[in-house]
Amino acid sequence: MDKTVLRDKYKALREDLLPSQIEEMSLKIANQALELDIWELEFYHLFLTIEKHKEINTEYLLQIIFGKDGNVVIPKVKNDELEHFLLTDSTRLVPSKWGIPEPENGIKIDTQQLDVVFMPLLAYDNRGNRIGYGKGFYDKFLSNCRPETLKIGLSFFMPEEEPIKVSKHDVKLDYVVTPNRILKF
Repeated sequence: MDKTVLRDKYKALREDLLPSQIEEMSLKIANQALELDIWELEFYHLFLTIEKHKEINTEYLLQIIFGKDGNVVIPKVKNDELEHFLLTDSTRLVPSKWGIPEPENGIKIDTQQLDVVFMPLLAYDNRGNRIGYGKGFYDKFLSNCRPETLKIGLSFFMPEEEPIKVSKHDVKLDYVVTPNRILKF
């Protein structure tokens, strides 16, 4: 299926969600994620929520990671690439031009250190292909991670039945966590 059509479809589906539904489903996603065998690892890359896009509230996952003594790494866009910084008590967050909370500065983390990457997505299929916002930031970033780095998408919705058209640079997911289940690819 065409990426542009799917982006529009899932943006519209998100737009129809009430804030209370987003919070309830975000909490369910975090609870589902607890079932994954990942919580003894060290470095967890986590996107911070863009509220105006009605994204999953990742605050619940953030609290789980901190509660398990994991290190949270957050992204920052610089020159069309993602840089990665350790989230600490002293990290000052400022909104980017897209409204993404990003670290102003801090301790840079190399992509080779990452054990798990939690990813935003708009749509995905039963084969682990994902569609993001179309800038390619995550595909570029993921191609620099270790092969064993786990790639976990988070979605309010179930997968598309029809395969998504992929490009050679698209990186597949290992898992998707929804409010009601975990899909493994």
